[in-house]
Formats: sequence, structure tokens, C-alpha cells
Amino acid sequence: MSREHISVYRPACNKVRSGLSSTYFRDRRMGMLTIRLSLFLVLLAIVCPAGQIFAQSAQNDVQSPGIPAQAPDSKQGENSPNTSPAEGGTAATASKPQTAAPSRPTGSSEQESAAGEAPAPNVVLPPAMASKSKVPNETNYDEVHVKPMVKSSEAAKFNPNSAAAAEGEMDQGLRTHTKPIRVDVDLVLVPVTITDPMNRLVTGLEKENFVLLDNGEKQAIQHFSSEDAPISLGVVFDMSGSMSNKIEKARDAVVEFFKTANPEDEFFLIAFNDKPTLLCDFTTRIEEVQGQLIYATPKGRTALLDAVYLGMAKMREGKHQKKALLIISDGGDNRSRYTENEIKSMVKEADVQIYAIGIFDSSPRSDEERFGPQLLAEVTDVTGGRTFTVDNPNELADVATKIGVELRNQYILGYRPTRASHDGKWRKLKVKLNTPKGLPQLSVYAKTGYYAPSE
Repeated sequence: MSREHISVYRPACNKVRSGLSSTYFRDRRMGMLTIRLSLFLVLLAIVCPAGQIFAQSAQNDVQSPGIPAQAPDSKQGENSPNTSPAEGGTAATASKPQTAAPSRPTGSSEQESAAGEAPAPNVVLPPAMASKSKVPNETNYDEVHVKPMVKSSEAAKFNPNSAAAAEGEMDQGLRTHTKPIRVDVDLVLVPVTITDPMNRLVTGLEKENFVLLDNGEKQAIQHFSSEDAPISLGVVFDMSGSMSNKIEKARDAVVEFFKTANPEDEFFLIAFNDKPTLLCDFTTRIEEVQGQLIYATPKGRTALLDAVYLGMAKMREGKHQKKALLIISDGGDNRSRYTENEIKSMVKEADVQIYAIGIFDSSPRSDEERFGPQLLAEVTDVTGGRTFTVDNPNELADVATKIGVELRNQYILGYRPTRASHDGKWRKLKVKLNTPKGLPQLSVYAKTGYYAPSE
């Protein structure tokens, strides 16, 4: 080939050679960028679970022919002028300080996803910092997770055989989580009833006729009164099946008892058979109590001790300082959850006088009926009250009237113990009488002790 031909084709060959060279280097550069971008996407997928979806979508875009690859728009991927995208993203992740991402409710994250916003990525902590972090990871979450407290009502739903379920079946008034009534001041008040050998009330005595002993030590009586003070009264009425033939006389007895009341007195009524029920809350209207008795029907067994507990708990709401409870029943207990010892301990702690009218059969048919009079006597005597036994239901009204009059004619002795203590212990009381000349031997009825304040 001549020089002329060579000179003619040389420029064309040079153009072809330069074109091939530029295509080769461009393809090589694109290959390197693709490799670096793939490494960056793999690192992003490891750092953030949400990045897996983003990485898969980006890889599909990179592998698609004719579409150039683009780096993800992330603040963690901001690069310096001399740093490649993969190197810049890794450096930003490693140099960023540890921050605990706040937890969000499920509903909030779902709304953000629906709006097209990806959840904020978690941060991978260095081993030294991760060991000091208080945020639990997936491996130790079960170890630090604390089971939340469940209310007893909710526990009863999940386990009907649990103690919470058994507690839920009990009436609100029969819960044992109540504080006992204790004397919270140094002044101690002692109601005293004096009777003659004919069981008649004796009035007109003076302070000098009484001797008061606290734990065996004579005390100076600083307060003495025999006035008719307002009373908070509660009636615990037996409505068990065995009262069917006595119910009318028992209702009349309650009416006669209330006839001795003062206008300032307040009353409540509890009826019981299988369980006690508050028929009438505190009121000053006798008609309300009588109306509730009319519609009560005798049936079921006798939960006497539970009824006494409910009555004592209700008496805490009484507004008068003087408080008394009247029990009308025809037999012992055969249904209560509480034991005799629990009720005896409770009435000793309470500043409430308890009276009882026992309608007992001459020939008891069960042990409960046989020991019924003894049970009522042990409950009432410790409080300064008394138990009246009635063989004939026709005597109920007269006995109820007598109890009402006795509550209106008591002596109140007040004193401050010479050795006052705040140890919460039981202190024995003893009231003696210097009988005036010309009077027969008199009987004294007063509570046998009290609990000293614990603070």
C-alpha cells in the first residue's frame, strides 16, 4: 500500500482505536462503581433490616440494562470530596455516636409505612459500648423483661380457680383487708351499765361510786356522764329458713327497739341467710328500715359470723361517738367464711357495744344450735353488751325495748392512763362499784379491755 493510502486511512484508524479505548475504560469504571455500590448495599442490609428491601430494589435497578445505578439518599452516606460512596457510608456509620431510637406504637409505624416513610434504622454499637447499653437486644430480652402486675379481677378472668377468683366471689363488705378500730387518743371512754338483782337498770349513781382499773392500776376518772347521747345503731337480722315461724315477732321487735331512739340517732339494717346483705344504709328515718323488713323472706342457712363482720365494718361509717349493734338470731352459725376466733378478735378491737337476742329452741337439733347461746355471749360480753335469751317469740318486743332503754341509760367513764403506751397491745379494764348504803348487790357490765394506739 502506498504512502498516500496510509496517510488517508491513519486518521480513521486512530479514531477507531480511541473509541475502543474510551469504551473499554468506561465499561471498566462502571464495573468498579457497580461493585462498590453492591458492597455498600450489603453493608446497609446488615445495619438496618429495612435496608434489605431497599437493597433488593436497588440491586434490581442496577442490574437492569440501560439504567444507571444511583446511591441511596441517606445522611449516613454523605461523603467527603475524596471518599467513594461505599467508603463514605461505612465511615459515617462507624463514626456516628450511639443513640437509642425511641420506641413507637404499632399503629404509628403502620401509618408511616403507608405514607411511604421507612422506619428509622437502628445503630450498630461497638462491643465496648453495647455491653454498657441498657437497651435489651434480641438475645437477652427475655432475661430483662418483667411481667406486668395484673389486677385480681383480671387474674380471675384467666384462672377461675385462682385465689383472686375466690376473693371476687366474696362481697365487698366481707374483705379482710381492713384496719381494726383502735383507740387513737389517750382519752379512754368506757360505757358502763348497772343492774340490780331483778335485772333492772340502776340510775342516779355518782362518779365516786366507781373504781376503774387499767392493767390493774387504779385510774383517776376525769370524765363522767350519764346523759342520753346520740347513737349510731346497726341491726343484724336473721333471715334464714329456720326463722319462718318467728319472722313476724322478730319484725315487731325491731320496730319496738327503734321506738326508743332519739331524733338524732342513725340506723342501718343488715339481713343474713346464706350471706349477709345490707338492706338499708345509715338513715334517720325508721320508716325506711321497716319498709325493707316487710319484703324480706326467710330462706337459706345461717351466716351469722359473716353478718357480724359486715356490721362492724359498716359501723366505721357512723358519725356518732357512741356505737351499738343489735343481733337477732335463732341459732348458731353454719355458713360463714369467718371463724369464731377471727370475729372475737375483731370485736375486741372495735369500740362498738354488741347486744344480742337469741331465740333458741329448748331441744336443739344440731351442734350449731346447741352452742349458739355460748357463741353470742362470747361475742357480746367482751364489748360491754349482753345476750338476752328468749324462749317465747312473744317476748321479743319487750326484750328489744329493754335493750333500747339500756343504751339510753349508761354511765360514761373517761380517763387518761397514768402509764400511757403506744405499743398497740391489749390492756385489761376492770370497773368496780362502791355500792351506796341501802342498795343490794349490783351487777356491772363494761367492756373488758381495749387496744392501745400503735403510734
